[in-house]
Amino acid sequence: MGVMPETVSVRCTACGRRHRYTAPSYPCACGEPVAPELDPRRAATPVTHRSWEEEWIGLRCAACGARSRWPRPELGCPCGTVLRVPVDPAAAGRSGRTPGSRVPAHRSVPIRTARDAVTAAVLCLRGLGHRDVRRADQRPVAGIGLAAPGLVVQVDPTAGPTSARDVECLWLTAMAETAAPVHFSLAGYAEQARARADLLGVPLFVLDPAGVPRPVNASAVALDATADGEPSE
Repeated sequence: MGVMPETVSVRCTACGRRHRYTAPSYPCACGEPVAPELDPRRAATPVTHRSWEEEWIGLRCAACGARSRWPRPELGCPCGTVLRVPVDPAAAGRSGRTPGSRVPAHRSVPIRTARDAVTAAVLCLRGLGHRDVRRADQRPVAGIGLAAPGLVVQVDPTAGPTSARDVECLWLTAMAETAAPVHFSLAGYAEQARARADLLGVPLFVLDPAGVPRPVNASAVALDATADGEPSE
């Protein structure tokens, strides 16, 4: 049986507000849930800068013993501070690589233009089982809009990080259409955008220059876990 999620008290270092934080659980390939073991003895720390190496922890499935890489636990406080929740050092590990999507790499396309970014996003979505991907009828405030049955997608091909406003607008559009939101970005996400996406449950993916999508928050990891290895045509 997988590790059950635990709940700890987290104090915001900026405003002093206390939150009850429950560790997220992720599906192992064997089907059992895997959750990080939090360390209630240590205080949460504010995220002041981002590094790919610091974004991930290694977790071992108690059921099958497989070790996978998952997003490091974080909490977004309403005051705007993003807090990194401490994990038991004995349970967390490091690795030299950032995990990519489970969608097959041969389905990716090198990104040189905004059109390539859209193509890479479409290929990823097909790998997640969404066959009928098309341009959205309504153009988003920023980026390029895509749609599929039950899905609203935004692709940001610009050189700057995606903003919290872009994430919020995507979420509002998805709610209005009773659909699920998904966001792809070339340059990553501002800290406020990450925090807002975590609060709203918006999956965030980054497209690397080779067109390989990389989940960057828990919602994206959970969505990516639905990839069956080969996209439907």
